[in-house]
Amino acid sequence: MTKAELIDVVADGAKISKAAAAKAVDSIISGVKKALKKGEKVTLVGFGTFSTVKRKARKGRNPRTGQEIKIPASKAPKFSAGKALKAAVKSAVK
Repeated sequence: MTKAELIDVVADGAKISKAAAAKAVDSIISGVKKALKKGEKVTLVGFGTFSTVKRKARKGRNPRTGQEIKIPASKAPKFSAGKALKAAVKSAVK
């Protein structure tokens, strides 16, 4: 599903215009980004949790030359699916 398709689903489900739905989706995405940037978790009960993980600095290799390079420490976003989401996906597979 693309962002445009998600906006269509929100507009139909909430019976609002696509422009209003686009603002709502953009606001949610922006709010999640801001919270993660601050190092906070975003928990949507029944859906899942967005959080950040710290990655340690490590050594890697340049695939072209094979030369060893240093990969700096970083923070990365992480999503953990909630129990209800896992159950919904599991039941859809059957």
